[in-house]
Amino acid sequence: MYEPIRTKSVHTMAAAPEIPQRSREQELDIRLAGQLTALLTVTDELHALATRTDGGAQGAGLDGAALAAAAERIAEQVARLSGGHYPLRAEPTDGGAPARIEALQQRAHTLAGNALAVATSRGDSAAMALAAERMEAHTAALRDRNLATA
Repeated sequence: MYEPIRTKSVHTMAAAPEIPQRSREQELDIRLAGQLTALLTVTDELHALATRTDGGAQGAGLDGAALAAAAERIAEQVARLSGGHYPLRAEPTDGGAPARIEALQQRAHTLAGNALAVATSRGDSAAMALAAERMEAHTAALRDRNLATA
């Protein structure tokens, strides 16, 4: 009824042995480094807002020294996962409206949670501790901000 396929399938071509395959651990390393790099970008942005002299960031409860220390520790973890290569750091943008600070805090909390999930899957205790610490810090900042506006 049906004629048999006489040519090779395109799907068998994808499984060719010359294509490099990564292990699960390597994939988790890449994913964790990506999550931490995204967290580093948001942390750098919050640090830039905290170091402004306009007073709005200080009123939002941003601690520039704590954010700088956290950014350095995150960069060290990314370098460890990336074979010693420190991540490129983006130049922070301008504008520090209170709603933007809250959105950045929420984004950082989400990214830290994602990093914690990947670090747990990987079994990386150093990254788990760092991600959990950053989640707590951003949770506290969001809670303090909500109390201040209430």
